[in-house]
Amino acid sequence: MTRNLHNAAVLLLAGSLLAACVTTGTGTGATRSGANPATFNWSSRDAVSGTMTGTLTSTGQTFTGEFFQITSETRIDDLGPLWVGWRRPWVDWPYWGAQFGPQFVTHYSGRVVANLEGGDGQHMRCNFRLVRPASGLAGGATGRCQLPDRGGIDVNFPAR
Repeated sequence: MTRNLHNAAVLLLAGSLLAACVTTGTGTGATRSGANPATFNWSSRDAVSGTMTGTLTSTGQTFTGEFFQITSETRIDDLGPLWVGWRRPWVDWPYWGAQFGPQFVTHYSGRVVANLEGGDGQHMRCNFRLVRPASGLAGGATGRCQLPDRGGIDVNFPAR
């Protein structure tokens, strides 16, 4: 019986430590005219990737997906989820160059990119410049997300 209690306590402690390793944050966004306000939430276990949700407050439309911080260790193959629902590469978005390869990682280090999907299958893609790259999104970021209608939202994640 004592051994079972000890094992349960160890599992409870391990679960608590894992939960404590999750970092979360919030941000806000709007079009340049101030219309179409949005809220953003993110969570990460490793500071260089995680999940993000963007909600258009005027319509309630929600987009959820993965985000990736581009670092010198990023492998192009790891970024595959970014292209779902969009032409590859994102040559039709002015924030990217036409080439997608190792030079992409070098050029975009210190940024976070995301591809978020709505319940209706539409996508929102995002590009953020980190304020303190060593801290990931927790260090703050600013950027832009493109909506399915090609409209844009400027987004700000304050430093935590």
